[in-house]
Amino acid sequence: MFIDMHVHPTFFEPINGDETKEQLRHNALDIHLNGIAPLEHIFNQMHCAKLDKLCLLPHDYTSTGEGVIVSNDEIKTLVDMAPDRFIGFAAVDPFRKDATNELERAFGDLKLKGLKLHPSRQHFYPTDEHLEPLYEICEKYDRPVIFHSGLSWEPHTLSKYARPLEFEELAEKHPKLRICLAHFGWPWVQETSMLMVKYPNVYADTGLLYFDNAKEFFTRIFTQEIPRSWIDRSLRHQVMFGSNNPRFEQIRMAQAIEELGFRESTLELIRSGNAIEFLGGL
Repeated sequence: MFIDMHVHPTFFEPINGDETKEQLRHNALDIHLNGIAPLEHIFNQMHCAKLDKLCLLPHDYTSTGEGVIVSNDEIKTLVDMAPDRFIGFAAVDPFRKDATNELERAFGDLKLKGLKLHPSRQHFYPTDEHLEPLYEICEKYDRPVIFHSGLSWEPHTLSKYARPLEFEELAEKHPKLRICLAHFGWPWVQETSMLMVKYPNVYADTGLLYFDNAKEFFTRIFTQEIPRSWIDRSLRHQVMFGSNNPRFEQIRMAQAIEELGFRESTLELIRSGNAIEFLGGL
């Protein structure tokens, strides 16, 4: 099995159709060249990349004035259309007055599998007091959290809020809360590695590609800045494949991961074993 743990379905056809909303979404994510994709196209792309499941991540930017870019209900709609292929996460702006109610609804009623948060966009540190009630709900439902970490190309983002070191206190305070630092916290990939080797509840995904092509960039990151042996020996149970699609192409990133020289047993964990553990099962 091969799972992509970082996909934004912002331009999937079933949740589009309103041109004003589509333009809002292009502007909010600073992605302008992607068209609206029918599900048949999504499934074909999955087939070409040899992917079996996609983890769909929404956006709730209520406190920034932009509103909900992709809602939890829209994620539920997509999951219901292809439950064998899609895994749905929730997004809740922690500064919403009804944040806890919305997360309870997302987990209890919509049956979404985790929470996605974006500190850089909403300008909060992971230990902000507004987050604590959300973490408690995640622990109650045994749901993990994916945080944006490191660089974000979205407008009005500040990377200081998502530097990996900022997550250490959270990992220490909530050892039962499974945390994924998306994009491997680039450019602070060694900080991410430090947290992972110290805290077994910290994971990272491979959804980073900011220079060159996928093979060259992954080679630089995962064999030079992080020696291949670090992942192949010490971090092999905490790295998950993620593409950050639609910003980056799944096919090339999946191929690049396969060609880095990891042991086959490590690749199996990156492809799906670690994601299943992170999710608490499928």
